[in-house]
Amino acid sequence: MTVAAESASLVQSVDWVAIAPPTITATVGMIVLVADLFVPENKKQLHGRLSVAGLAAALLALLPLREGDRSTFCLTSDAEVCSYTADHFTLVIQLLVLGGALLTALLSMTETTKNKLPAGEFWFLLMSSAAGAALLPASRDLATLVVALEVASLPAFALVGMKRGDRLSSEAALKFFLSSVTATAVMLLGVSFVYATTGTLHLTEIAVRLDDVPAQLDTLAKAGVALTLVGFAFKTAAVPFHFWVPDTYVGAPLPVAAYLSVIGKAVGFTGLILVTVIAFPSYADVWGPAIAVLAALTMTVGNVAALRQSATRAYSAVRLLAWSSVGQAGYILVPIAAAAYSSDDQIGSTVAYALMYAVVNLGAFAVAALVARTHPLNRIADYRGLYAARPLEALALGFFLLCLAGLPPGIIGLFAKVTVFSAAVDAGLGWLAVVMAVNVVIALYYYLQWTAVLFRAPEGEQPRHAVPVPVTVAIVLTAVLGIALSGVPQLALRFATGNLFQ
Repeated sequence: MTVAAESASLVQSVDWVAIAPPTITATVGMIVLVADLFVPENKKQLHGRLSVAGLAAALLALLPLREGDRSTFCLTSDAEVCSYTADHFTLVIQLLVLGGALLTALLSMTETTKNKLPAGEFWFLLMSSAAGAALLPASRDLATLVVALEVASLPAFALVGMKRGDRLSSEAALKFFLSSVTATAVMLLGVSFVYATTGTLHLTEIAVRLDDVPAQLDTLAKAGVALTLVGFAFKTAAVPFHFWVPDTYVGAPLPVAAYLSVIGKAVGFTGLILVTVIAFPSYADVWGPAIAVLAALTMTVGNVAALRQSATRAYSAVRLLAWSSVGQAGYILVPIAAAAYSSDDQIGSTVAYALMYAVVNLGAFAVAALVARTHPLNRIADYRGLYAARPLEALALGFFLLCLAGLPPGIIGLFAKVTVFSAAVDAGLGWLAVVMAVNVVIALYYYLQWTAVLFRAPEGEQPRHAVPVPVTVAIVLTAVLGIALSGVPQLALRFATGNLFQ
């Protein structure tokens, strides 16, 4: 009887409702891969529709989790220590990730046909990456965290290199892969150091044991903390782990570049928040200054590089969005650094800013994908006279750029920047707030310069073509969300006023 009781105690129950969002996404991806074997070539568009439906179902699966109090895969010896937790932080990030993936899927509906991409592989890889990105915010041990990070990353390498025979695509995929693998190797070394120091992989247990590290292991623990941050810093494209960004965005299909700019960032800052705030609070003196310096360098390098983009250079619009995303990553890192000096509540500012950024950046890429249909080189100069040819799309892009700049009528962008600025000031990081203010002014120039191009008189007759319905839907959705958030900014900014881990 005793043996039977002990065996029974080792059996874990699984909360299928809690794990439904990433499970649905992964399952639909597998269905697409298998169905591709049987679907005839002229019906391949069904894969895209099934993927969109799957992502919509995954978003609906978040509704039962809105209370934010579910956990599963817990230790049988301690039900409070779990590997998967669906709290409010998880819910918000999964909403961001799955919503971003859904918009990416809409942009990709015609991409497989236009660029002759293998539809089955494309949709399987996109859904697999989205499943990993949805799993990551719920991960509460380092093993699950690393697995989720790699599941989100590995399919992205293949997505970047999907354009067969395209030199830029192949080069971008190789550069992305090699740099990412190096960052992952360094991170795994850090994880091994943390495990050697604490003897556990669960984030809450690591936090407890790092509070009382023997003196002879203190250096090993500090090295482990620093090295563990590298992999996530790479995903956020923080300087000096940013060099892959512009070439990767140019070489990748535009919807994939949009996906990396938003979901890739979400994966990075989510991992940073989990390991710093939950696992390493006792070593805030190590990661706090490091992330503050990374934030300052990242926003400065990104904005200065974006400022230098020539309007007539091939792919200059995509390159500007790429460097802009690096600069925006610097702003996103500021509240994480501030959490080391004040309270965990500061990370809510990162989440609020990320929600704003995800909506308007995906919208900007959606308009860029539309322009690329008639101007494959996608130069900023190609946007001249867009208002004369397509006034609604030009107004939408202008609104997105003003949101990124933090200017009215993009009220949500302004409020999000003020929230991040306040987090730095409240934490006593006055120097970082000054650096941010200078960078916001720098960014104003190139955002306004591009916006002005939209409304200039066209140099010649602007080509017209039919806009695919999915692309139109993506532009409309992002514009409506951006306007709604600007009208009621508290919808996003309320995440900046409380602890999301409760």
